[in-house]
Amino acid sequence: MIFSDRLETALERLAAALRQLEAAADRQAEVATGRADLQDEFQVLQDDRSRLALELDDALARSRSLLGANAEVLARLDKAGGTMQAVMTALSPDRLGARPSGHAEPPDPNPEG
Repeated sequence: MIFSDRLETALERLAAALRQLEAAADRQAEVATGRADLQDEFQVLQDDRSRLALELDDALARSRSLLGANAEVLARLDKAGGTMQAVMTALSPDRLGARPSGHAEPPDPNPEG
């Protein structure tokens, strides 16, 4: 019976070792699955980051373009305003001493006489 007791003890130890091995294998499989999930999520985040970086570059380029167009329009408006002011000054009655040609005197609102 000593041999059978020793055999039974050895089989119990073997069964316990196999259970530990299976548990370790299950944990390793869970870790591998979790790692794969994390790698997939990381790749999605990298793709989003790349897409957002491109969109930001495009938005910055458009912003610079609009700022340049805005400066050009402002310069043109300033020039047009200066030209209009010069024309108005040149056509002012005070400067000419009389009404510009082609304009009749307005009627006198109080005709007495």
